[in-house]
Amino acid sequence: MLPPLFVRTLTRAEHKALKKGLRQSDAFAVRRCQILLASAKRKTATQIANDLGCVSQTVRNVIHDFEGRGLACLVKGDTVPLSVEPVLTAAKREQLQAILHQSPRTFGKRQSVWTLKLLAEVCHERGLSETTLSAPTILDAIVRLGSHWKRAKHWISSPDPHYALKKTT
Repeated sequence: MLPPLFVRTLTRAEHKALKKGLRQSDAFAVRRCQILLASAKRKTATQIANDLGCVSQTVRNVIHDFEGRGLACLVKGDTVPLSVEPVLTAAKREQLQAILHQSPRTFGKRQSVWTLKLLAEVCHERGLSETTLSAPTILDAIVRLGSHWKRAKHWISSPDPHYALKKTT
């Protein structure tokens, strides 16, 4: 078992800033100040989590963030990534479109209609992705191709020559 994780010894200025942070209107900063001050009093992550009603991993994350960034960890960072690129590049989307124009049976599948999950499996098997992609990711790639996706409908047909007549009555 790993030894308990505590924040390093706080400087006088850091301790003062954390005490002042307890009176902020920003709940994110207040919670982090509470965690850091409790850890400075040598409370374990589990004890702090129980006192504050959070999980112990949150406490450990805050302590690690403080070790890395200091008091800057009290300011909530931006959650939007700096750049967003689609998982499937334009070239891979073209390969995806070529796959869609074939039957799943061509790729050794037992179905005759494509589902998003099945398409994700085939894309992974063909090397278009490192992992099996989620259905929304596949759907996003199809939309980027300018296509639309509709769920497959299963049709029932009968060999009975009077089927159409019986169906309408």
